[in-house]
Amino acid sequence: MERNLEGLLFPGSVAVIGASGTPGKVGHALFANVVASFAGPVYAVNPKYTELLGRPCVASVEKLPEPVDLAVVVIPAEHVAGVLKSCGERGIRNVVVVSAGFKEAGEEGAKRERELVEIAQRYGLNVLGPNVLGLISTRVGLNATFAPRGALPGEIAFMSQSGAFCTSVLDWAWHEGLGFSHFLSLGNKAVLTEVDFLSAFARDPQTRVIVAYLEGVSDGEAFIRTAREVTKEKPVVVLKAGRAEAGARAVSSHTGTMAGADQAYEAAFRKAGIIRAQNVEELFDYAYALAKQPLPKGRRVGIVTNAGGAGVMAADAVEWEGLEVARFTEDTARRLADRMPKAANIYNPVDILGDAHADRYKEAVRLVAGDPNVDMVVALSAPVAILTFAELAEILAWARQKFEKPFVCSFMAGKLGEEAEELLRKAGIPSFFDPARAVRTLRVLCDYLEIQRRPREEPRPLAVDRARVEEIVRRAIAEDRPRLGLEAMEVLSAYGIPTARGGLARTPEEAAQLAQHLGEKVVLKVVSSEISHKSDVGGVLVGVESERVEEAAAMMLRQIRRKFSDARLEGIFVQELLPPGREVIVGMVRDPTFGPLVMFGLGGIHVEVLRDVAFAVAPLSPGEAEDLVHRIRGFPILKGVRGEPGVDVPRLVEVVERLGRLAADFKEIVELDINPLLCYPDKVVAVDLRLTVTGEEGT
Repeated sequence: MERNLEGLLFPGSVAVIGASGTPGKVGHALFANVVASFAGPVYAVNPKYTELLGRPCVASVEKLPEPVDLAVVVIPAEHVAGVLKSCGERGIRNVVVVSAGFKEAGEEGAKRERELVEIAQRYGLNVLGPNVLGLISTRVGLNATFAPRGALPGEIAFMSQSGAFCTSVLDWAWHEGLGFSHFLSLGNKAVLTEVDFLSAFARDPQTRVIVAYLEGVSDGEAFIRTAREVTKEKPVVVLKAGRAEAGARAVSSHTGTMAGADQAYEAAFRKAGIIRAQNVEELFDYAYALAKQPLPKGRRVGIVTNAGGAGVMAADAVEWEGLEVARFTEDTARRLADRMPKAANIYNPVDILGDAHADRYKEAVRLVAGDPNVDMVVALSAPVAILTFAELAEILAWARQKFEKPFVCSFMAGKLGEEAEELLRKAGIPSFFDPARAVRTLRVLCDYLEIQRRPREEPRPLAVDRARVEEIVRRAIAEDRPRLGLEAMEVLSAYGIPTARGGLARTPEEAAQLAQHLGEKVVLKVVSSEISHKSDVGGVLVGVESERVEEAAAMMLRQIRRKFSDARLEGIFVQELLPPGREVIVGMVRDPTFGPLVMFGLGGIHVEVLRDVAFAVAPLSPGEAEDLVHRIRGFPILKGVRGEPGVDVPRLVEVVERLGRLAADFKEIVELDINPLLCYPDKVVAVDLRLTVTGEEGT
C-alpha cells in the first residue's frame, strides 16, 4: 500500500523531542537548524526547559498544544519506544528518529528496533530511521538535520543510507551551487524504505530527478515494481555501494558461480529503468544534466572547439559512449566553409582555430546547433588571450535557449574558467574540464530517452504443465535429492523447452534397450548428483554405437564406482547424438533480494573461459528475453558470421522466456543450468541439465 508522506515531507508544524540548550549536542544543533529554517510553528520537547531559542518547550509529547505534523526524535535509544507510543496516541503520524543504538548496535539494539516497528504498525506511523541525519524539504524551508548547513532549493530529490555521505554532499553542493527539493538519510529503514520515497518523490511536481546512494534494498520485488512506474515519468539515478559479494555461498552451477550481488542489482536496475552511476562524480553529473537539460531527439553530437586536440578527444568519447558524430547537412557545411577561415576544419568536430574571437565561436555554435542532423552539442575551449570563458558562457547560454537542445561544455582550464561558472549555472549547462566527462553526460540523457521509450510489456501467459514439475520437485525433496541432473529433463519439457530425446537406464541392459530407439549412435552420461564435471572423470561417452551400448555402459559404471566408491549413482542417461551446433548456456540462480536471476551466455567450455554472460530478473517479457540474448558480446556469432548460418534466435529467445517463467513459478528451484543448449538454424535443443531444489522454498 502506498503511504501518504505529505506530513513528513511538507509539514506545517514541527516538534523536536530531545531538543537541547547545550551547544555541541545533537539535540541543540538540530533544533537550531529547524528554528532557523522553518517558518511554521516549532516546539521543543524537554522537561528541563520551558523555552528554547525563543520557542516554547514542553515537558512531554502529551503537553504539546497541538498534534504537530512532524516529530523529530533526538533522545537515547532506550526511551524512543515510549515516545513513539506517545506520538501515536497524540495523533502525530510522522516521526523522524535521529537516535542511534538500534540494530546497528547489536542484539539489544535490534530488539529495540523490532519494538519500534511494532509500535509504528499499531498506530500507523510513518517513521524515518532510526539512526539518521534527518531530512530537508526546501519547499517548506525545513532543515531537520544536525548538518552544519542546509540545502539550496532545486529540482533533485536525494536519499542516502549513509548519514556521513549526506553531510559531505551538502557541503559540496553549496560550493557547486547544486540545489535539492528533498534531502534525507534513510538510516536503518525500519519502517520507511527507499520504495516509499521513490513513490513520494515521483508525486512531487518540484522534483525532476531522483537520486539515491544505496547500500542495499529492503524489498527487491517492490523496489522493481515501484521504480518501473516512476522511471516512466522521472529519471532515477542510483549509486550502489558494495559491489563485491559479501560472504561466500555454496553454488553448484555455472550460473551460481557467476552471479553475485552486483550482477543482481545491475539486472534489477535495468528491469526498473534506473540509471546506475559508478561513482559520486557520475551520480551528480547525471543528476544535474537530467534536471537542467532537455532530452535529445537522438544520439547525434555536434562538436565545436578552438583546440584541435580537445575536439579529437571529444570525438573519441562520442564513439566510446555509443553516440554518433553527427554528419552535417550540405547547407551547414557550405555555410561553415563560407564563414570560417580556410584553415579551419568545417567537418565534425568543427575546429575554428585558436585565434577565434567571440563572434566566430558564436557563428559556429549557431550553425552546428541549428543543423537538423545534430541532436546535442558539446562546446570546447582552451584558454586563449583573445576570448574569455565568460564570453563563451554567454554564447552557450544564448544557444541553449534558442535551440532547445542539450548543451554541455568543457573549458579546459583552471582558475581562468571560474568566471564562467555562474553564467553556466544560471543557464543549466554542465561544465567539465575533461571532454570525455562532458560527452558521458550527454550519453546519460540518451539512456533516459531510451528508458522512456522502452515498451513496458509484462510477461505473457505460456502453455506449461506446472503439475508435472510440482510432482518432480516434491519427489526430489521428499527423497532428499537436492541436486538433479538429466533425470529431471522432464522439467524442461513440461515448460515447453525442447530437449534431446533420451531416458534414464538403471542397468546396462536397460541402456541398450533405450539406445535401439535413438539412432545408430548415442551419448551415455552417468547420472549422479554427487559428481560434477562428469566428462572430466570418464562419466560421458559420445558417439557410442548402439550395438556396443551395453558393454560401454557396464565399463563406465565400473570405472566411476572405482573412482567414486561412496557416490550415489542413479544410473546412465542414454541420449540421442545430435550434430554439432552453437552452444549456449541458459541458467537461473535465486538472489536473496530480487529472486530469480536468469543468465544467458555462450555455452560449453566458453562460459568458464570467456564469461560472456548477461543477467535479467525473472519473470521475463518477450522483449526482456530478447534483450538478454542480444546483450552478450558474442551475439554476432549467433546471428552468423563469415557466411556461416545463424541460429534460430526467436526460438532461443522463447527458451529464455520459458526458463524465466519456470524460475518464477517454483521458489523451490534455487539453481538451474541448461548447458549446453544446442542452437541450429531451425531449432534449439537442451542437451544437459543441472538443477538444485530446496524444501525451504528458496528466498
